[in-house]
Amino acid sequence: MIPTSNLASMLLQTARRFPDRPAIVWRDTIWTWATFRERVQAAAGALAASGVRHGDRVLLHARNSNAVLETMFASWMIGATWVPTNFRLTPPEVAYLAQSSGAAVHIFDSAYPDHAAAAKAENPACRLEVVIGEGAGPLNWEMMAAHAGPIIRPADVDRDHPAWFFYTSGTTGRPKAGVLTHGQMDYVVCNHLCDLMPGTTENDASLVVAPLSHGAGVHALPQVARGAPTILLSGERLDCDEAWRLVEKHRVTNMFTVPTILTMLARHEAVDRYDHSSLRYVIYAGAPMYRADQVHALRKLGKVLVQYFGMGEVTGNITVLPPYLHSENDAEMPVGSCGVPRVGMEVAILDEAGQILDPGATGEICVRGPGVFAGYHDNPEATVKATAHGWFHTGDLGHVDERGFLYITGRASDMYISGGSNVYPREVEEALLLHPDVMEACVLGVPHEKWGEAGIAVLVMKDGAATGQVELLAHLEGKLAKYKWPHSFAFWPELPKSGYGKVTKREIRRLLQKDV
Repeated sequence: MIPTSNLASMLLQTARRFPDRPAIVWRDTIWTWATFRERVQAAAGALAASGVRHGDRVLLHARNSNAVLETMFASWMIGATWVPTNFRLTPPEVAYLAQSSGAAVHIFDSAYPDHAAAAKAENPACRLEVVIGEGAGPLNWEMMAAHAGPIIRPADVDRDHPAWFFYTSGTTGRPKAGVLTHGQMDYVVCNHLCDLMPGTTENDASLVVAPLSHGAGVHALPQVARGAPTILLSGERLDCDEAWRLVEKHRVTNMFTVPTILTMLARHEAVDRYDHSSLRYVIYAGAPMYRADQVHALRKLGKVLVQYFGMGEVTGNITVLPPYLHSENDAEMPVGSCGVPRVGMEVAILDEAGQILDPGATGEICVRGPGVFAGYHDNPEATVKATAHGWFHTGDLGHVDERGFLYITGRASDMYISGGSNVYPREVEEALLLHPDVMEACVLGVPHEKWGEAGIAVLVMKDGAATGQVELLAHLEGKLAKYKWPHSFAFWPELPKSGYGKVTKREIRRLLQKDV
């Protein structure tokens, strides 16, 4: 065993230094670091008293709230693995995550009873159900956070002990749990503070405008390490007016966004009504950003933009383009680049044989270093494939220039990014093919002014079928999260195929562009 610091120790150390300073602000309530720590320790004690053990998985499906962060640290206090889901997923999607993770505990927001029921039905490993908010039946999170038998010290953990199952998907569209460990995440926190938000202290403040289940949750950890409060929007939907009001009220200094959200914020009229001069780092990642939107954000916010390129399996730690490399003037910045390798990480462009290519040559973007995950849970084949030749393979295509700046030029898979969220065409195609009138389906990501990319579904319908877009979208209700829905539909008599009978997406894309 190679011991490391349990991630929960960050909370305990910060609460010791700044007990009375704000830790979480949500709606009209402020939780101090001391209160946050006490609730986490109590909830950890309640989980342990209910039979939750070191190494168990704790599934969470909830909207952003103080309880989300509390479940994270309470899980770690007892050496359990946190398994958060995107609250926008449908009941069958969440049920699959519960089953595939083998979660021993289900914690559900009371707004999602159908999700909770589906997860319980699909996951026989579940031994404990907890509800966040109002609701009868399962144990309530507020009761747990007031438990009389708190756990005071975090459990001992190995450097490679799982801390977080970060669900992502491969080209098959089936979600896979990337295993993030305590030792890896210790590095990630340090690297975020080094490369994304240098100089962060207890005098800073962070605004959360994205689900804490993924990148925003990772971003919250450096705030805990430094004692900076985390400010939450009142609801689950982005309210640009409220966001800018909170920036002014709490003197927010940093936030994590995706290009779609950043563009919405920068183009909203409220940006000119509230004081946002406190901002030092507005971090965006997850998708390409149109140059015009980038320039507009710089004009409105100043030189505070930070771009990074990353994936769940590398916890965001691939490249960074800091504020000083952003400019409205094309001649003063590497336009189109997502930056240079993060400290401690190495980026290379590999050919199909695993050989490193020279600067300027296009190949697959690969990365290695302490930010890389420990593999996929219960999926050794996918792990071997993703880490071939001693590198983690991103599936993205690109090149580096002579100075080491990385440029992404395409994707090795069909996956596209809509509004900062990954969409996997096969998953959408399979859902569409469940409609009795659909014979063949092909889904592609195409450029979209608002979302960066959006899906277009090219369908072959059964003879005589009168089914249209309205009916098809109604068919997807409850089967797929809405961000995965196609933005438009095309109906063709047949799909082009190769000599092997496979649908040729490249030809479909060419024909779509020809029709424009």
